[in-house]
Amino acid sequence: MKPKIFVARAVFPEVLERLAQHFDVESNQEDRIFTADELMEKVRGKDGLFSTPSEPVTAALFAANPQLKAVCNMAVGYNNIDVAAATQAGVQATNTPDVLNETTADFGWALLMATARRVTESEHWLRAGHWKKWSYDSFTGPDVHGSTLGIIGMGRIGQAIARRSMGFDMNVIYHNRSQLSPELEARANKARYVGKEELLSTADHVILVLPYSKESHHTIKAADIALMKPQATLINLARGGIVDDAALITALRDKKIAAAGLDVFENEPAFNPGFLGLSNVVLTPHIASASTPTRLAMANCAADNLIAALSGKTPPNLLNRDVQPKR
Repeated sequence: MKPKIFVARAVFPEVLERLAQHFDVESNQEDRIFTADELMEKVRGKDGLFSTPSEPVTAALFAANPQLKAVCNMAVGYNNIDVAAATQAGVQATNTPDVLNETTADFGWALLMATARRVTESEHWLRAGHWKKWSYDSFTGPDVHGSTLGIIGMGRIGQAIARRSMGFDMNVIYHNRSQLSPELEARANKARYVGKEELLSTADHVILVLPYSKESHHTIKAADIALMKPQATLINLARGGIVDDAALITALRDKKIAAAGLDVFENEPAFNPGFLGLSNVVLTPHIASASTPTRLAMANCAADNLIAALSGKTPPNLLNRDVQPKR
């Protein structure tokens, strides 16, 4: 008998075919979003769960499904999984790091450029038929080249973003839980470690790439935004909840900073509608990793983890290293 798994969201058919070689697969190719109770029922009798950030994997789910052995998230972030509860329940939990670093860094630059150079704002204005003449101050904004880039969260993605700044001759400063080695700082365009307040008050463009946790919740709130330059931009590429969205909406409306670019939001996809009335914010629906090769690599990475976990091996991206896995 093959182990039974549930694939919680639609995924590439070729990945499902690969999983079917190892498992008895039930999949959600219609891509429904299940309630907590529905998900609990779908997982009943399953040995593994192929999850995404849209599924809350809770202590209650583990308690209701004692046969569950592995939860493999198709994402680098895993704040949807109660990892401590998974460990207590003997469930191996995994994520998909590294395979999305470069694509996410690319998108960080797309969001930064669109925000600083007012790309979406000017496009909407053009499409509305307002372009009648050239003006010296039409959609002027801050420069990117030669400016100071501040990165909060200097992991692999943050470092990839910093490396790209070399082509723009930027000065890079960063804040992180710990300082990088001199070798990594040199590779990241000679990035300089500074305190959070210094970064916010100095940087022309601030980009957030730190993981979400209780400790990082509202890393950027009203008092932090108040430290920023009036002409500065703020880019959130990390997770919803890193920024106090209500405070950011107020700051953008009052022109406390020039603009923001957001790929993630609190309570997404039900984000704060106050953003929709603002012209100085670029909004994208959590698509930083959305290149076809990268999303396929993420799905295969999650599959690798699930195959390893349910064949008695240690998954390559195990989050809870202290777990005593069920056999």
